[in-house]
Amino acid sequence: MAGSFKTPNGTPAPPSTLTKSTSNSKNQTLIAGFFKKSTPSTHTTTDGMAKSGGSILPVNGPKMKNRIKSSPRGSDQSLTPAPSSDAVENLVEEVQETKNVNMNGHGSPNGLPSPASAVDDGAPKGFYSPSRKAKKAVNYAVDVESEEEDDGFNPTPGTKPRGRVSKRRKTIIESDEDDDDIFVADAVEEDDMVGEEDLVVDDDESDGPKSSTRKRKRPSPKQSIFQEHPAVERLDLGDDMEDNMEMPAVSTAQQWAYDPDSPTPLQRRPPNKSAKAANPMVKAVRGQAHKTEPSQRYPWLADIRDIDRNAPGHPEYDPRTIYVPKLAFEKFSPFEKQYWEIKQKLWDTIVFFKKGKFYELYENDATIGHQIFDLKLTDRVNMRMVGVPEATLPTWVNQFVAKGYKIAVVDQMESALGKEMRERDGKQPGTAKVDKVIRRELASVITSGTLVDSSMLQDDMAVYCVAIKESEQHGRPAFGIAFVDAASGQFSLTDFVDDVEYTKFETFVAQIRPRELLLEKTCISIKALRILKNNSAPTTLWNYLKPSKEFWTADIACREIDAGRYFVNDNGGNAEAWPTVLQEARGKECVMSAFGALVQYLRTLQIERELLTLKNVSWYDPIKNASSLILDGKTLINLEVFANSFDGGPDGTLFSVLNRCITAFGKRMFQQWVCHPLMDEAKINARLDAVESLNADVTVRDQFVSNLTKLPDLERMISRIHAGSCKVQDFVRVINGFEQIDYTMSIVREAGSGGGIVGQLISNMPDMREKLEFWNSAFDHTKAKEAGLLIPERGQEEDFDEGQDRIEAILADLETLLKRTRKELGSTAIEYRDNGKEIYQLEVPIKVKGIPKSWDQMSATQKVKRYYSPELRTLIRQYQEAQETHKQIIKELSGRFFAKFDEDYETWLAAVKIIAHLDCLISLARSSYALGEPACRPIFVDDSRSLIEIEDLRHPCILPNVTDFIPNDVKLGGDTANISLLTGANAAGKSTILRMTCIAVIMAQIGCFVPASHARLTPVDRIMSRLGANDNIFAAQSTFFVELAETKKILSEATPRSLVILDELGRGTSSYDGVAVAQAVLHHVATHIGCIGFFATHYHSLAAEFSKHPEIRNRRMRIHVDDENRRVTFLYKLEDGVAEGSFGMHCASMCGIPSKVVERAEVAAREWEHTSKLKESLEVARKGCWVPLGMQSDVSWLLKEVREGFEKRGMDVLRRAVEGL
Repeated sequence: MAGSFKTPNGTPAPPSTLTKSTSNSKNQTLIAGFFKKSTPSTHTTTDGMAKSGGSILPVNGPKMKNRIKSSPRGSDQSLTPAPSSDAVENLVEEVQETKNVNMNGHGSPNGLPSPASAVDDGAPKGFYSPSRKAKKAVNYAVDVESEEEDDGFNPTPGTKPRGRVSKRRKTIIESDEDDDDIFVADAVEEDDMVGEEDLVVDDDESDGPKSSTRKRKRPSPKQSIFQEHPAVERLDLGDDMEDNMEMPAVSTAQQWAYDPDSPTPLQRRPPNKSAKAANPMVKAVRGQAHKTEPSQRYPWLADIRDIDRNAPGHPEYDPRTIYVPKLAFEKFSPFEKQYWEIKQKLWDTIVFFKKGKFYELYENDATIGHQIFDLKLTDRVNMRMVGVPEATLPTWVNQFVAKGYKIAVVDQMESALGKEMRERDGKQPGTAKVDKVIRRELASVITSGTLVDSSMLQDDMAVYCVAIKESEQHGRPAFGIAFVDAASGQFSLTDFVDDVEYTKFETFVAQIRPRELLLEKTCISIKALRILKNNSAPTTLWNYLKPSKEFWTADIACREIDAGRYFVNDNGGNAEAWPTVLQEARGKECVMSAFGALVQYLRTLQIERELLTLKNVSWYDPIKNASSLILDGKTLINLEVFANSFDGGPDGTLFSVLNRCITAFGKRMFQQWVCHPLMDEAKINARLDAVESLNADVTVRDQFVSNLTKLPDLERMISRIHAGSCKVQDFVRVINGFEQIDYTMSIVREAGSGGGIVGQLISNMPDMREKLEFWNSAFDHTKAKEAGLLIPERGQEEDFDEGQDRIEAILADLETLLKRTRKELGSTAIEYRDNGKEIYQLEVPIKVKGIPKSWDQMSATQKVKRYYSPELRTLIRQYQEAQETHKQIIKELSGRFFAKFDEDYETWLAAVKIIAHLDCLISLARSSYALGEPACRPIFVDDSRSLIEIEDLRHPCILPNVTDFIPNDVKLGGDTANISLLTGANAAGKSTILRMTCIAVIMAQIGCFVPASHARLTPVDRIMSRLGANDNIFAAQSTFFVELAETKKILSEATPRSLVILDELGRGTSSYDGVAVAQAVLHHVATHIGCIGFFATHYHSLAAEFSKHPEIRNRRMRIHVDDENRRVTFLYKLEDGVAEGSFGMHCASMCGIPSKVVERAEVAAREWEHTSKLKESLEVARKGCWVPLGMQSDVSWLLKEVREGFEKRGMDVLRRAVEGL
């Protein structure tokens, strides 16, 4: 307890009201001595009695040695405490009222100016009775000699002498090392702390000139700090009176001096610097650490260097470490040394240090906690400190992690009792020297990308830590990437050679959205860094690892993994036991190096073994060319699949609309389904069949949803069980969760699941009944839920049974002792009583007599007294040691249960995967049902020409918020043109048409119904988009540059099976250049690539240019124009034709632009608008012999016999275009 002190034997001293009085108290000076009326005629008799006025009073001791000499009038060195809580203006009146009252209550001619003053006028002034209102400050210092833990037990014998004020004062002044378990939220104020100089006076306090200032010897614990006045003899009022007259250990009273004859305003007493300097044996009170910067107390914090003594800015500087000089360690207290040995390697990490029932932050970490979260800043000896209760650790870790900090947790490896047992064993001959502080070790390092505790995870989606290795192959960037979802233990590997635009890499980053990055220092390109920065959250952690040393090469990675023996088969082999995917990756330099960096980093976090031994490793392909619809990074962003363009959140996204999974692991699988829609027609139709059957017969769907809604995150929990770090309550939830799955599957089987995917999944569910029956009877589930303990059935665990038997035997001995005590003392009312940590106290009624002298009284009330007998102490000590040993057995027993459960890890994981698959199918069924009417099953056709034909299409992400959405018909390819050239007014709905067409295709190929009355299409292999206008100033890329870079990807990667949408290409530059680029791109896409899609533009001359092109169809958004009022009514209906204009002036007027500005703009547009004149010139040219420029270019290439860019399809389109002329 903060502010507590200990007896000479090291045990905590009990409170003063609970401790028996001792004979030593007779030598203590009493406050009651101040109330003794003395006169000059008082003298001491030969028998040691003080005689005054004919009365003989007892005097303690034959000689009056401990006296305070009279103070000069007005001296500020008076020891009389003046309570700071008393009103200043009433002090004189209060003294005057006491002049006619003596100790017996009778009036006196002379009176008493104060209880300590003499009757004559020469008595010293300014003395009066110490007030009971004196403010008692809380002492937060801790005894230097030991650590007091909450769960320790050390009852103090009542016969031990109590060190009162001097002992407590010692803890304030001399405490160098503090290892107390109690966290104090508020620091004692500086004004409330009394230094050693405030409690001593000069040897000479006479009226004459002062001699040189000297300090009196500090009183021993057996002496009182209050000394006698020369004119007053001491009274011995007995031990009981003395025990009740204890003064506060720390007071502000002596900071003030008062003279009743000179009632001037109270002034603060200056510190007695000379007295302090006169006694070099007295230590000065340390300055409060939380009021000074750490760099002022630790010089090496003023000049920060890493552990290799590199300064910031040095190429090899490592911000994760800090250099602490060896000399500093020699001066540290044991606790400080323990702290800095850990902190020096975790300088960039917030270290939560376990202290009893609290976790505490020190120095710079404490400053961060105080500044960001307003945690109360106080001291821990020479270190500033903030602390949080143990139970709230997950909450605070979450808050620090959310701010982007790394967290380290340092736990106690033993209790106070365990420390005592270790120290006792260490005193035996031949044993090594033991530590003086409780052993603490780094338990874990927590980062935002490697969260494993379910209580710290913010949501159900996967959180990834990604290691990236970049190299170059044949002039192109090559990547090896390894990443892990630490909560589920799933490792993934991928390697690829990318294009110069880093398309695959950008797609990977958009899909994964890493929370933490591991990069090889100085070995990552600027372009890759820009992609990472543009597609990652602000709180993403960036770790730059040293090449080879931390970011291992492939060879080092293989050696370290072999040496770590993470994969071992039954024969003890190593390499053969590697997972298949890792064996395949072993010869690939980039990906194996990235995996090595990931393993090395997880090793520093102390979680690599628990994750690697799961052997859960798979390949990941960001762009599955053969099996899935490719959605690159730009498309995921432009279509708002996972994050909206408003605030980057999930609201209004396609994933939020379709995700109706009820299990956490189902949601994570569904995210991968949305990232990689199917392209195989048979697989798509199989999913659609399942969705249709689930909606036709809702039995399976309803049973699944009703029974498994509250299912815990089993995928993550079985990973924690494998790691041995699962909570007992969570372990019970896992078993109950699998029981619920088994029960639900049995109901679904009886109801008849039919065929198709659903039937296959249900039939493939592993049989878990026998395994679950064992776990139902393996331990007491009730105790596990309530107490968090795995208590096995009798006979299953021998060491547990032995520990339990020992505890029960000691309890029986305690009961026998109680019965014997009742018989010996003749009272059946005697019983055991717990009082805090002091357990099994013998509570004896106060009327019972004959208490043995060997018993120690621990506490008392009006009716009972509580004791410890020597025999009882021995039994309690045995009981607590047996409990401590048994606690370790229970901890080991939990590990045994977890290991046994983990033997069937593959069975549990298979069941989880099947439930996740069913959850995704049911999510699609529920989403399809929620679309309302019209909604239809998409029909996939196998045709040589790409086709998208959808009637009454609506945007699914807008439907929940809009009830009057206007549907539209979309037809691309097939027997019509592949490209729709879309024109229309500003804000007419062109971009909405483009986006909802792409969204409909994604939904159809995931296996979901489409919000339309009819949908027929061929599978699409890739969706590519060029939408919006934005620049990239960090990459020094203008708006037009970004447009062209995205267009280049489309031209190089699109195929005849791709869906392409281009919105307002060319607007980032002048009209001349913009029209030229748009015209050339449109011609190439329609003539040579042959993909289907939309080309939205405000360049209406393009409509005239390509009016006869066989693969381009002019379309527009219907509007109603009011030229008189400059108003446009948007009808949001797609129809054939070319828009009359963009009506930008009308939109400007509707937005509130002044009329004069709009009118002037209309005049300028008519005179200078370039594209309008192009349209007019084209109309004139078409009356004569006119050939579009694109066609002229193609013919020119053919005449030059340059046929590399031409295929059969291009020749066919050119022929039809010529026929159209």
